[in-house]
Amino acid sequence: MTDQTNRRDLFKGAAVVGAAAVAGSAIAQTGPAAAPADPRTKFTNQPFPEQKQKWPALQREMKPVPDCGEASYRGSGKLAGRKALVTGGDSGIGRAAAIAFAREGADVAINYFPTEEPDAQDVARLLRAEGRKVVLIPGDLTDEKFCRDLIARANRELGGIDILVNNAAYQQSKQSIAEITAEQFDRTMKTNVYAMFHLSKAAIPLMKPGAAIINTGSVNSVAPEEELLDYASTKGAILIFTKALAKQLGKQGIRVNMVAPGPIWTPLQVAGGQLPGKMHEFGQDTPMGRAGQPAELAGLYVALADSGNSFTTGSAFGANGGTGAI
Repeated sequence: MTDQTNRRDLFKGAAVVGAAAVAGSAIAQTGPAAAPADPRTKFTNQPFPEQKQKWPALQREMKPVPDCGEASYRGSGKLAGRKALVTGGDSGIGRAAAIAFAREGADVAINYFPTEEPDAQDVARLLRAEGRKVVLIPGDLTDEKFCRDLIARANRELGGIDILVNNAAYQQSKQSIAEITAEQFDRTMKTNVYAMFHLSKAAIPLMKPGAAIINTGSVNSVAPEEELLDYASTKGAILIFTKALAKQLGKQGIRVNMVAPGPIWTPLQVAGGQLPGKMHEFGQDTPMGRAGQPAELAGLYVALADSGNSFTTGSAFGANGGTGAI
């Protein structure tokens, strides 16, 4: 690593810690409730500039950087004492869930691909500066043994596990089935479906009544985009897996639900998730006229983990800007 890279990461890390201080003070402030924000303009509605990063991409290098609730999410103790593992928790939707869980009082373990270490360190610094426990566990979810080891380590270092968020995903847009290689198809299936199976299977024996499994599906679970043939196929599988597993685990008092995002601005989009030259169209066709930000989904993950919603299981909850897919 060059000195220049070290300096750049140091400055970015310092900026994140500074953001933590700002977020901490914002969370501590009290006063009259603000008027609701207009959802059409609460976050940017401008087309995103064309950009591409090598998979899996870094959130900190995106333009604009996604908003995962770093300076806005305010907790109220809904998950105090809980132990959560979030895959893909370094960036995007997983990062938003991890931030929200921690600010609601949970201890959090975050899994991510090893090259995403800079993003993982950013979120860890943010939450640790707020006094939260964060465990970082890098590794490749296409490896069955690593999936089992991930659950065991999270359980050991957190002192238990009662929230599992299967969120990490692989997505590559291709115009035609002829362009999808066997390698891409295999990686998409192993990351999005096999890992969910291996992780859930390993975690369930460690879970007690009141625990929750939350899977990240997609509008593609029911309304597939033509350029996402393999990805959409996995998201359809996640929907059915969620419903079937919920029926099995209801007898054990463990709830299983799914969040189904629409177009959300995450590293998936700049790492091959959009066809070349199409980035400016991303999210512009929703009724709200914009893509969503990860921060806008955090509350759904908290609600599905919260034991107050104890009769909610086997369900899918959409966040798609009005497309009505789910």
